[in-house]
Amino acid sequence: MRFTGLALVAGLLAGTVQAQTAPLPMPHRDDVAPAPVAPALIALQDRASHDDTAYAIVAGLTTEVGPRPDGSEAEGRARDWAVARLQALGFANVHVEPFDVPTWQRGAESADVIAPAHQPLHVAGLGNSAPTPPGGLTLPIAYFASYNDLLLAPPGSLTGKIAFVSNAMAPTQDGSSYGSEGRARFMGPSEAARRGAAAIVIRSIGTDHSRAPHTGVTDFAPGVTPIPAAALSVSDAENLERLVKLGKPVVLHLLLDDHQLGMRPSGNVVAEVPGTDPAAGVILIGGHLDSWDLGTGAIDDGAGVAITAAAAHLVQASGPHRRTIRVVWFGDEETGGFGGIAYAKAHAREPHALAAESDLGADRVWRFGTELPTSAAPVVPRLAAALGLLGVVHGAKLVDGGTDVEPMLALGVAGIDLNQSALRYFDWHHTPEDTLDRIDPEQLRQNVAAWATVLAIVADAPEDLTAAKR
Repeated sequence: MRFTGLALVAGLLAGTVQAQTAPLPMPHRDDVAPAPVAPALIALQDRASHDDTAYAIVAGLTTEVGPRPDGSEAEGRARDWAVARLQALGFANVHVEPFDVPTWQRGAESADVIAPAHQPLHVAGLGNSAPTPPGGLTLPIAYFASYNDLLLAPPGSLTGKIAFVSNAMAPTQDGSSYGSEGRARFMGPSEAARRGAAAIVIRSIGTDHSRAPHTGVTDFAPGVTPIPAAALSVSDAENLERLVKLGKPVVLHLLLDDHQLGMRPSGNVVAEVPGTDPAAGVILIGGHLDSWDLGTGAIDDGAGVAITAAAAHLVQASGPHRRTIRVVWFGDEETGGFGGIAYAKAHAREPHALAAESDLGADRVWRFGTELPTSAAPVVPRLAAALGLLGVVHGAKLVDGGTDVEPMLALGVAGIDLNQSALRYFDWHHTPEDTLDRIDPEQLRQNVAAWATVLAIVADAPEDLTAAKR
């Protein structure tokens, strides 16, 4: 999972044409009138509640392929696996749409406190990190309690030092703390480099208290020379912070043998449930096939590709529908969102009725949001009534979409968010703990039921969904 912004995505396109937790209560929407729920939808939800297609997909992907770093040989095997699995499920037009991605590779990594007393630390390099010199760096640290404190450091003040940023992330149901605290990872290394730092370590962007570090990509601003950048496990970062507060100088040894490999092949895997009315627009759904290398990519985002494919498979079995449902397993999300950008470049002129993705694990969907054209306003109460049967409320929050579909949303395509509980997600996000056993099959089935409900309603909605959004 990677957060980006619509403005950034639009700029990129311009140049080319959880323990189970009950949902928190949300206020009722006065502008959404009750609507009856068709018996066919209730039957579809019941089938989904007993269907284990999604679990079989994510179990197969994580077991037979495992971690799928961008541009790697394993990502190529994952595409082959995905084509075979989607064909076996009976989808039509299954194919790969290739593109190339800049590829970064992790090597040997270690970190140790040298003074005031030796202690080994658990560390993971951040994507796009530069390597340390052979043998590593041994330097004093400059401590910052938060990313904002780092920004207050004057230029040149970190020369000859390793910056250490220790802001903490708290769990939130909607995952919003990832966006706020994640700045230490997204932009912290670039800002430390601007101030002369030889390297940077951050407290992992995660809500756990363990010795498993959270990796993830970092972006160096144009003109900024990349420096070694790594995440400490939350437990080790807390310990390092306690050492700093003892008032004695703290010296760190950091070794990162991480490298850029240049451009390598990637690709989006595409499959369809053909509709009967091409002019009504395509429903684009999916998740990302790539993953970080530390775990097996179960919650991020094996679950997302499994949920959306399983939902489309259920709807496919219910008979022909007006709109084509296009399932896309995006090839690169983690290191730059290149899969979503490539899809938008290839399909920008094709009418789309909706774009939506699943990329926040596998815990229960608790809220949905819509950004639809005015002409499609009657769709909302139908969604609210049917999703309400699954404990999903309609929220007033604007649609985020997600990195994979943001490029299509930026082009004006309508969007729907199905928000999952993120209370557990960031305990394991981008860590070695992102494995199949973190997925609760019952909550996974609730996700499939919610997605199948949305697809069934939108696929046959008589309203115009291709008009400009309000």
